[in-house]
Amino acid sequence: MTGKPVSDLQEMLAGMEPELHERPYRIVAHGPDDDSIGLLGKTFALIHEEEGATLVLRAREHDAGPHFARITLQVHSALEGVGLTAAVSTALAKDGIACNVIAGFHHDHLFVPWERREEALAILRSLSEDARR
Repeated sequence: MTGKPVSDLQEMLAGMEPELHERPYRIVAHGPDDDSIGLLGKTFALIHEEEGATLVLRAREHDAGPHFARITLQVHSALEGVGLTAAVSTALAKDGIACNVIAGFHHDHLFVPWERREEALAILRSLSEDARR
């Protein structure tokens, strides 16, 4: 669902329509001199930092944990919109659920512990429903 970017917090929350992806993800780090990043085909995100690269990869069954679930917020939130990340992470934090957010141009992607994915999805849906009232 892409359209005109939404910047109003109430509208962003109301239009979230969180979608849980079926496969788990891993977040891994590579050192600044590591040339072995041959995983780009499986890479969802690549972040360059001074200390090296961080990759968010689709996990395979035999990969060691921790594994994360990706929940995509379907609202096309404006990059200059204020408060969506704070509202979402606060709602999840109230129940002790860690949340790592990656903002794309069209959508925000939340990475939550794999074993708490259904609980996180229910919290996000509830937050969105409350905003529609």
